Amino acid sequence: MARRQVPLLNRHIRALSQRLVQGRPLTTNMLSWAKQHVEWSLAEGTYADPNGVLMLVIDVNGNAAMTVGAYEPLASTSHDALCARAELAHAEQIETGVAPEALCCVKSGTLYVAAAEGEHLCGSMTLVEQLAATRGYRVLRATPGAADDIVLSLNDLGGAHVLVSDEHGVVVEDAGQGDSAEDRSIAEFLATGVSKLFS
Repeated sequence: MARRQVPLLNRHIRALSQRLVQGRPLTTNMLSWAKQHVEWSLAEGTYADPNGVLMLVIDVNGNAAMTVGAYEPLASTSHDALCARAELAHAEQIETGVAPEALCCVKSGTLYVAAAEGEHLCGSMTLVEQLAATRGYRVLRATPGAADDIVLSLNDLGGAHVLVSDEHGVVVEDAGQGDSAEDRSIAEFLATGVSKLFS
């Protein structure tokens, strides 16, 4: 959130519409309720942190609840830490249809996304793809190699890695030996582009 608003609300709702609960898509009524409830609750509610993290929880019976918690930055932005988060998010994608975070690699003017062709992306990732395209950067889905590990498949590319997250925005990994000044500049551009929405 930013000042009791959700800057990417429509993108988040579109991503939510692709999620599965117990193997079933959410109903239109649930999606409408979610958007209205978020808008009304943020406008009328009193929250200790107007820039916190909004969480929408839908249980196996289709019951929903919304809560707002304090934002906590990532403890580590190392390459390994970002990969570990992306692996967890990919496991969630297998279960629910949409990962809340995605690992990307910027290499030679191309943004590689650790997601299969046709895979639905989180709200923040759809914005990052558009930001990259507006600058003329190619956006490609990285397909898994023989190990069938879509996250680890990006490691062979080198470049500058970023985690694109609905909670944290675009997190650029700590500087590494494999990323050029150009790669890092593009990664920082994407991070800045998303962070402006929350400032």
